[in-house]
Amino acid sequence: MSKRSKLIALSGLGALALAASLNAAAAQPLSVVELFTSQGCSSCPPANANLIKVKDQPGVLALSFNVTYWDYLGWRDTFGKQEFTQRQVSYEPPLGHDGPFTPQVVVNGHADVVGAAPGEIEHLIAATAKTGGPSLSLGDGKVSIGAGAAPGGKADVWLVRYAKGVVQVPVARGENTGRTLPHANVVHGLTKLGSWTGDATAYALPAAPSGLTTAVLVQSPGGGAILAAATN
Repeated sequence: MSKRSKLIALSGLGALALAASLNAAAAQPLSVVELFTSQGCSSCPPANANLIKVKDQPGVLALSFNVTYWDYLGWRDTFGKQEFTQRQVSYEPPLGHDGPFTPQVVVNGHADVVGAAPGEIEHLIAATAKTGGPSLSLGDGKVSIGAGAAPGGKADVWLVRYAKGVVQVPVARGENTGRTLPHANVVHGLTKLGSWTGDATAYALPAAPSGLTTAVLVQSPGGGAILAAATN
């Protein structure tokens, strides 16, 4: 083999290795980290800051869900929605809690921590196994879910719209009066697309509103484990 042929062969092998590495990274299951927070909660800013630290880690999908039950303290959360509060409420019985509280970080739908202390979120991510679930991809205007075993025979398919990055929110009243609070990957929309029963399934994926990123979660009902997650 000539020197030129050897170089071409080595170059081809390098490209294949790189492609394999990229495919493996793309196939890596995501750890879904959900922070339930409120702009009216004086205990929440440290957890907000800790979520910012993990949001860009490989294999992590970090999401901020702003809840509404502290609005009565004098500041109406500018991102709060009742459906986000209800999502948190559904987690509490399986996690062994009597009711919702802030801040709370839930990882992969089946383990939680307050998240305000340094390193808490990172430790929970490392300690929480990613549940083996179906293949999940977004593209060509649809959500594609592969065949597999659906625990209990059925899972929910959730469409999440969030603003990727960090936004600073000035708070004029309530417990955080005068503070400007950072929020990472704020969720603006949560919609149930349908169900997955173990058969290969596809759903139409509506175009995202301007400025928002899409994530899809396949999750056991009633605040159960997240079986698969994908984002674009």
